Amino acid sequence: MHLSPDELIFWQYGFFKLNATIVYTWGLMLVLVMGAKLVTRKLSLDLQRSRWQNLLEIIVTVIVKQIEEVGLSEPRKYLGFLGTLFLFVATASLCTIIPYYEPPTGSLSTTAALALCVLIAVPLFGIEGQGLGAYLKTYIEPTFIMLPFNVIGEVSRTLALAVRLFGNMMSGAMIIGILLTITPFIFPIVMTVLGLLTGMVQAYIFSILAAVYIAAAMSTSKRRPALNKN
Repeated sequence: MHLSPDELIFWQYGFFKLNATIVYTWGLMLVLVMGAKLVTRKLSLDLQRSRWQNLLEIIVTVIVKQIEEVGLSEPRKYLGFLGTLFLFVATASLCTIIPYYEPPTGSLSTTAALALCVLIAVPLFGIEGQGLGAYLKTYIEPTFIMLPFNVIGEVSRTLALAVRLFGNMMSGAMIIGILLTITPFIFPIVMTVLGLLTGMVQAYIFSILAAVYIAAAMSTSKRRPALNKN
């Protein structure tokens, strides 16, 4: 049993290693790209639609609704980024039913990369909505003494995102692996189902937290017009 897919090496040449995390991550991205291409190649505006298009519309509608409920006024603007985060983590969890597959989200390097994407996206959306000067000013509000604390807060919440997702995904995989060695198949099957549910919940939490951070970065730009109007 591997604690992390990083430990499963498929190929190595000197310092270069091709481990399960890299293989499964790129494989997962390929599946998502191919799936999106196949589902969207024959979209229809008529009443007669394919089951895949109906599923796609349901997923998009639910994600847009959740983004809007977080407080972002233009949810479709953030759909590409937040929707991709959700689908990646969710699909990584759903693929655990495949034999010998280990979710790349069980590696700290993958979850750290996902959290780093959020760390970069938050200021980009904040600068786009407020402008560079106004966004940077938020780091010294209400006083410049808060600058180091605000920076530490940005880094710490990114670390928390990575560790939370990594811990929950890895713990589920470890429990299933342990039960496979000491119990009959009935318990691992039940734990696999629970693992799928946990993975979907983690995908939801991760994407919602990313949306909350973006909404917080955009909050100043939303308040400013109201203040100027008054």
